[in-house]
Amino acid sequence: MSILTVSGLSKSFSSRTIFSDISFRVENNDKIGVVGVNGCGKTTLFRTLMGLEDFENGSVIKERRLSVSYMAQHSDYTSQKNPMEEVLSLFSHFEEMENELEKLNEKLELYPDRSWLEAQHKLTERYISEGGMTYKSRCRATLLGLGFLESELSLPLEKLSGGQRTRVLLAKILLSGSDLLLLDEPTNHLDVHAIQWLEDFLSSYKGAVMVISHDRYFLDKICNKIYELENETLREYKGNYTKFKEQKALDRLSAQREYDKKQKEIERIEGIIEQQKRFGQERNFVTIKSKQKQIEHIKATVVEPEKDPDEVSFAFKACSETGQDALIVENVTQKFGDRTLFSNVNMLIKAKDRAFIVGPNGSGKTTLFRIILGEQIPTGGICKNGARVKYGYYDQNISGLDMSKTIFDEISDSFPTMTNGQIRSALGTFLFRGDEVFKEISKLSGGERARVELAKLMLCKTNFLILDEPTNHLDIASKEALEDALLEYDGTMLVVSHDRYFINKLATQIYAMEDSPQGQGSIVVHYPGGYENYLAELEKKNQTVRPETSKQSKENEYYKKKAEDSDRRKRKSKIAKIETELETLDSEKHMLEQKLSDGSLADDYEKMLEISERIAALTESYGNLYSEWEKLVEEDT
Repeated sequence: MSILTVSGLSKSFSSRTIFSDISFRVENNDKIGVVGVNGCGKTTLFRTLMGLEDFENGSVIKERRLSVSYMAQHSDYTSQKNPMEEVLSLFSHFEEMENELEKLNEKLELYPDRSWLEAQHKLTERYISEGGMTYKSRCRATLLGLGFLESELSLPLEKLSGGQRTRVLLAKILLSGSDLLLLDEPTNHLDVHAIQWLEDFLSSYKGAVMVISHDRYFLDKICNKIYELENETLREYKGNYTKFKEQKALDRLSAQREYDKKQKEIERIEGIIEQQKRFGQERNFVTIKSKQKQIEHIKATVVEPEKDPDEVSFAFKACSETGQDALIVENVTQKFGDRTLFSNVNMLIKAKDRAFIVGPNGSGKTTLFRIILGEQIPTGGICKNGARVKYGYYDQNISGLDMSKTIFDEISDSFPTMTNGQIRSALGTFLFRGDEVFKEISKLSGGERARVELAKLMLCKTNFLILDEPTNHLDIASKEALEDALLEYDGTMLVVSHDRYFINKLATQIYAMEDSPQGQGSIVVHYPGGYENYLAELEKKNQTVRPETSKQSKENEYYKKKAEDSDRRKRKSKIAKIETELETLDSEKHMLEQKLSDGSLADDYEKMLEISERIAALTESYGNLYSEWEKLVEEDT
């Protein structure tokens, strides 16, 4: 069933058309990825759907009483509350119910009025059925799932980073229960573990989701449709991101073949016309007229294939070869006061390796980079550079750019030996053309600044690239261009990234920042091979691995299955027992409520008080048992 219908929607700013005559439908439970190059209008589309932007033509029809929640990519969201309080504020109606139940209990202790008992019974049932028993644990689980530490849940939002505050906003939106979620780059401030948690949450979300994202792995995991905004129009593709790419390539190839076929047919007929003109007979002119009509008919059906949007096109070239061991890290430890960030880090990066460092936010990846680059002195251990190593560093915060300069001046001042023509040529490969090269860096978007930083990196004479989250600000087309350039790079790379698609395509080995078993910050574990191999090794580690003979293995599997079957039988028996107890409690409670309401005890105050207290006890027991039943049922599914 369609919950949102968009027909013939058009939007423009001044003389520029953002999108024109686009139409689509959102069905209940749809998980839709919205993709396109930066600046194509994805965010504008979301703002238009929310009524935050006007549109020139078309219509946006929402199902009656449709609830929509929107998370903008950039927000200055903050409050005086801590993360837990802020998310709990979504459920203020439960707090009101709790206060009302407390007041009713106090009243009933003084006098067991029948109307108060009925009100208590109805309110308790509503509280339980709407999720009052679990809302606090759901709020906490969501914040922890999005990467918060337990200790951060009680910190005021104003003391947290912008990324953390955005995660609090995301938690509120996820828990809102809205029929439709519009999420603009929700993975931007999340590490891999938090993104995986979000994937699971959204995959099982009961409502519909539209998400703008450049995270291709994320889009593959959750989406059943892809909407692509390109050349001012929107196209729908069934399936996830990978299927979209395959189908788009097939559609482009088919359109090009059809166009080429018709062009050849026109050329063939034009040749016949020229031949007929040379004959110059009356019947030839009849043929010419017929053939010209044929050409006009074909031309009326010719659709020229759309051009692909301009893409970044560049290449990295190592200035020279390094020694066989490009980088050696030995027992590096970093402490800040009493806190150990990481300890005894050991790494060996060989020439032409494409090594990746992965791990949660705050585990020390960027600090380790600074130590390798000599910008920070470690508490212990050493880093040794290989022979002839020349580093090129990409900073995820793009702090190496002078905001007061233009793009052209930034390159010119950094590479004074380059001519104006060489600078323009280099910037052109990064899509800065004409007067665009004179834009001030302070006025550029995050993606544009990233391209300037990458242009500088390409022009540097280096043979060892150290890249800290290089895909963070790039659209998908730019990410793919970067991937292709790095795959062709003949030097060495050490990269920090949360982009799993990027890691999967490039990595030849993984260094994972993991929690130290002794609780002394992070340790680094080496996983030879690519990302898929790393995931497989993690899967093995999550299982109990013991060397066993084949016979022992079969015996253990037998006893394990036996134990699981026994646990399952016990759980089912417990569920059945609790269900019987719940029925008994409910039956007794109903009987006592009937007794109070029939008026037979109107003169017996003590008896009424006794029954009221019993009803309150039954209500509490019912709630506790229901929670236990809910947990057992969840374990059994």
